[in-house]
Amino acid sequence: MNKKQQKMLIRILISAAMMIGFRYIHVSGLLRFFLYLIPYFIIGYDILRKAGKGILNKRVFDENFLMSVATVGAMILGLVQGGDYVEAIAVMLFYQIGELFQSYAVGKSRKNISELMDIRPDYANIEQDGKLVRVDPDEVEVGKIIVVSPGEKVPIDGIVESGISSLNTSALTGESLPRDVKTGDEIISGCINMTGVLKIRTTKEFGDSTVSKILDLVENASSRKSKSEDFISKFAKIYTPVVCYSALAVAVIPPIVSALFLNLSADWGTWVYRALSFLVASCPCALVVSIPLSFFAGIGGASKCGILIKGSNYLEALSKTGYIVFDKTGTLTQGVFEVNAIHHNTMPESRLIEYAALAESASSHPIAQSLQRAYGPELDRSRVQDIKEISGNGVVAKVDGMTVAAGNDKLMRRLGIEYKDCHKVGTIIHLAINGEYQGHIVISDVVKPTASEAISLLKKSGVRKTAMLTGDSKAVADQVASDLGIDIVYSELLPGDKVEKVEDLMKEKGEKIKLAFVGDGINDAPVLSRADIGIAMGAMGSDAAIEAADIVLMDDNPVKISKAIKISKKCLGIVYQNIIFAIGIKVLALILVALGLANMWLAVFADVGVTVLAVLNAARALFVKKL
Repeated sequence: MNKKQQKMLIRILISAAMMIGFRYIHVSGLLRFFLYLIPYFIIGYDILRKAGKGILNKRVFDENFLMSVATVGAMILGLVQGGDYVEAIAVMLFYQIGELFQSYAVGKSRKNISELMDIRPDYANIEQDGKLVRVDPDEVEVGKIIVVSPGEKVPIDGIVESGISSLNTSALTGESLPRDVKTGDEIISGCINMTGVLKIRTTKEFGDSTVSKILDLVENASSRKSKSEDFISKFAKIYTPVVCYSALAVAVIPPIVSALFLNLSADWGTWVYRALSFLVASCPCALVVSIPLSFFAGIGGASKCGILIKGSNYLEALSKTGYIVFDKTGTLTQGVFEVNAIHHNTMPESRLIEYAALAESASSHPIAQSLQRAYGPELDRSRVQDIKEISGNGVVAKVDGMTVAAGNDKLMRRLGIEYKDCHKVGTIIHLAINGEYQGHIVISDVVKPTASEAISLLKKSGVRKTAMLTGDSKAVADQVASDLGIDIVYSELLPGDKVEKVEDLMKEKGEKIKLAFVGDGINDAPVLSRADIGIAMGAMGSDAAIEAADIVLMDDNPVKISKAIKISKKCLGIVYQNIIFAIGIKVLALILVALGLANMWLAVFADVGVTVLAVLNAARALFVKKL
């Protein structure tokens, strides 16, 4: 409990003690009125002040105004009708008790979320004159060497210069399994160093590091509101004035009708009391507080699992996902390509791979990297000139003065070179030198161990169709899709074709069903942006993923997608429960109060009690371990 909450608790206890004690003091008239004003102002001065500020700022109709009018009116009624002020003070007292519980529950949820995302580093260690000096991470420039001891957080992204250690990445990925690093490995901020001392050369400034981007993403998630939150905000703006005017009607119309048309007593006191009770019962606190809190807790619970959701609008949309489209490489497969066969070669295999690796030496594509790994020694790029990359086909380059073409069958047909088909499934790199065919290399990607389970879980969670997009050959794509149980396959696509296929699927699905695209977040930014929901997989440290995607999975496990959908559905279920519960109880209480079947005490329960229950229910969205 923070200081503000402790102060409120003291005010509640003092006010309650005075209210009870004054019942045994036998005074009447104005003296009794002024005596009861003391506990009333102790417990309610802040509500009265906020109501006054709202009136001055032309924002009249809020819960502070409703409580102020109701309790001030009840105090005046007590003065006029015989000196019973207990009910007015008790209403304000229970309202503040409810606010205290609400504040505590919200604070607890925020604290839990802060602990889940406790990855912000407090300092960075740099070496000066043979000693370690702690500095603010913002002060460390790119290229500086920082030292991270066991138990410390990695403050800035970089590359390990020296040292071997294990990293705890649970705050980023939600996975408890440590990650081993050694000299030359990339390392991202937010991890906790567990064993050895690491010296890291920074590759980014603190503001551009992974930890900063993640924290910014989570902290700004509340700015992107869901349709449910927008509805509640609009509802409250219309609802509050309506109930104020309805309360005025309850106070005025029945007495006038009774006196003028029914020849009965106006009984103003009874109807004014009902109107004041009506105001207390009408406060929309439960909806206004619990709905945003439900989404906030849902986003926090997802972050615990290494699922970063940029806003409650995306969390809500995720629950309506019916189509999920996957990029193949790095999403359903490991993206680690290996050379596993060479066919129809007219030169030694090592020479064939050497020429292919040199031709692809300027590319960072996984296929090119696999060729370079298969070759082994460091490439002498001075042997390569005039590299020309043909999108979706391959590469043509001058190697040792010879024209080397390395690519798929489209490239061979484009250059008019006869080639031989391959009977094996995989990515086929045909090689030609000076227009003469030299053979082909078979390169295969490995399907992720959890990919099949991920597709199965998605279908169980209600996803209607799964699709896969890839630039690979039809044979490779069909084989992967068949193994995983994917419904639709589009193969041999150029980068621009992926957007077109996603747009076709979006037309097919209809407006109510959402389409999510899952990619690696680096080459798929246009598609991630075009889909209803863009999900970046395995995107630790990827700026493009965090910028382009709506949801970022901090590891490369596709099973997390079904977990994210379950979290969203649980969160939306809690939201709908709170909306139905709060509105239902509120309407019932208003009817009972207007008919005189309930007093101000029931009105207090309708407001405070429902709010506390709704807030506690909202907090359940934080806990997702059993999903």
